[in-house]
Amino acid sequence: MRFPSFLRAALLAGAVLSGQAPAADAARPLPAIADFFNNPDFSDAELSPSGKYLAVRLGGKSKRDMLGVVDLDSNTVKVVGNFSDADIGRYAWVNDNRLVFTATDKDLAQGDMRYAPGLYAINRDGSGFRQLAMRNGKPFITNGSSMSSRELLPWHTYLLNDDGAQDSDYIYVQDRDISYPGQLNHVDLLRLNTVTGRTAATVKRPGDSQYWLLDYDGEPRLTITAEKGTSSMYYLDPASKDWRKLGDYDSYTGKGARFRPLAFGPDGTLYVTAAYKSDVSAVYTYNLASGQLSDQPLVKLDGYDFRGQLIMSKDKLVGVRHLTDAWSTTWLDPAMKAMQEKVDAMLPNTMNLLTLPKRPASPWVLVTAYADIWPRRVMLYNSETGKLTMVGASHPAIDPNQMARQTLVRYQARDGLSIPAWLTVPQGGGKNLPMVVLVHGGPFVRGDSWGWSAEAQFLASRGYVVLQPEFRGSTGFGAKHFMAGWKQWGLKMQDDVADGTRWAIAQGYADPRRICIAGASYGGYATLMGLINDPDLYKCGVEWAGVTDINLMYDGTWNFSSDLPEGYKQYGMPQLVGDQVKDAEQLKATSPLLQAARIKQPLLMAYGTADMRVPLPHGTRFYKAIKQTNPNVEWIEYEEEGHGWKLPKNRIDFWGRVEKFLDKNIGANAQ
Repeated sequence: MRFPSFLRAALLAGAVLSGQAPAADAARPLPAIADFFNNPDFSDAELSPSGKYLAVRLGGKSKRDMLGVVDLDSNTVKVVGNFSDADIGRYAWVNDNRLVFTATDKDLAQGDMRYAPGLYAINRDGSGFRQLAMRNGKPFITNGSSMSSRELLPWHTYLLNDDGAQDSDYIYVQDRDISYPGQLNHVDLLRLNTVTGRTAATVKRPGDSQYWLLDYDGEPRLTITAEKGTSSMYYLDPASKDWRKLGDYDSYTGKGARFRPLAFGPDGTLYVTAAYKSDVSAVYTYNLASGQLSDQPLVKLDGYDFRGQLIMSKDKLVGVRHLTDAWSTTWLDPAMKAMQEKVDAMLPNTMNLLTLPKRPASPWVLVTAYADIWPRRVMLYNSETGKLTMVGASHPAIDPNQMARQTLVRYQARDGLSIPAWLTVPQGGGKNLPMVVLVHGGPFVRGDSWGWSAEAQFLASRGYVVLQPEFRGSTGFGAKHFMAGWKQWGLKMQDDVADGTRWAIAQGYADPRRICIAGASYGGYATLMGLINDPDLYKCGVEWAGVTDINLMYDGTWNFSSDLPEGYKQYGMPQLVGDQVKDAEQLKATSPLLQAARIKQPLLMAYGTADMRVPLPHGTRFYKAIKQTNPNVEWIEYEEEGHGWKLPKNRIDFWGRVEKFLDKNIGANAQ
């Protein structure tokens, strides 16, 4: 099989399919900034429920993204969905003949976005087009739609993150009640016929539902409601048609949660994740009649909370996709385990994730291959011929010979807590290299996983060691690690970053005189606090979209627009970050804004004018304060951007400025 040229990204020839990197060219210049930070050339593909058809996103740098369908038997491609004024957003198979999709605009950042995604449906041969939901609160009737504006669903209609049964023309969609950005009041569930555009009655909910889970047959079976900081889980009994409460827990800390729902199996079994007699969560079954968890877990990962999904095919559970240091799969089905071994033998240098159709009636399996030095590539494997066919590569201009290896390391914090961290060392290695300590945002999230990272690889390609600590408070490494970070902004969380920096020095990776700290959002906050708390460690700092004062997160909505939900500020932040009254002195002591005069090192700051998560005054107020005592501060403002840089031109501009800043302060041209 050979795909048409517009579907095939510019691939590394021959050796790519075997996983072998092409021979290095010693004279080749450094990879361009754009190679790292342009939008992916190829982003995704989805097999139909039978596996006979492949839906793909088609486009290019100067073209609108379109929706195409490949008939895998005849090897023909047809464009079935496109807009003149927008790009294809999300898409999903309704059944083997029909797809739904939304609109987006890859050329607009947050400040310029003026419409919601809308919702559309079409057959795989391009017939039967219908618009189902409005864009931006106004009727936007695309040519070919037979519905009037009165019949369209409102703009706040969204796809579920659940494919459903994929065996009829019906899907369930969300009707999200939003009073202002970030404030989700509740989510209604509507059953929608994608051919007629008609909806059934709204699914009755037991409270202010925030989350819905469908069973294997595509019917709503579980919901989670929220009220005043408490989440409640309900099960819809198929016999009585009544909701039954399964339990309550704290919405933001998770206290009191016996388990979290994962999926329903083909036989109705509820699979859940729970930290049952353990520090880390694992996969169990939950007996809906007795209310008991299974004695033994189905999957337990050594040292990691379970994150992943169950793989169902042919009405049975065949495997489990999960994240440890990297994404991988445990197969329960012997035939799939054997297929995985065959694919791994063909692609020995990458992690290879196999995705099955729901009801396979063809030999095709989707393969996603990746590594720390290999950006993601998508292929098709034919289980009958044993052959692999390339579909697309996300960053085909990246040469793996110029990329750096990434390793998960661990070091001890000063209080004895073991801290995981990602270490990326430039090609060729070496001792006492300049280093960038890259602090992740969140902060109560997992920062990274093993794989190709544009930011870390770009910095490594310029000769910098990159250390990315999973400081306390980061999730995915057990309850103890997560809870140790509560109310530790600027304190023990900050110490973890400093202790990692000193570890890298002691190991001989980093030159103690050439270290810069950097990060976005919470990582920007940690950058500023690092310069304040540990001026002996960090010669410079780079922060973008960074929080500069915790009290501004609470009070800023009076003066500027923020999308932080009121519930989080009222119930979550006082427990996780700090209470404005009880912890008033701590919040003052850990405020970069109030301590701006203590920062003497060079600093690069960047903010988006339209940022609603960390609004612009976080940056402007801090910049005004620090400029009074520090002349070595550079300011960047992207008027159209929000919380991070959506547009490639801004990503390329920003990292070009970072490259020059680092070179001047800790690089080859450092003074």
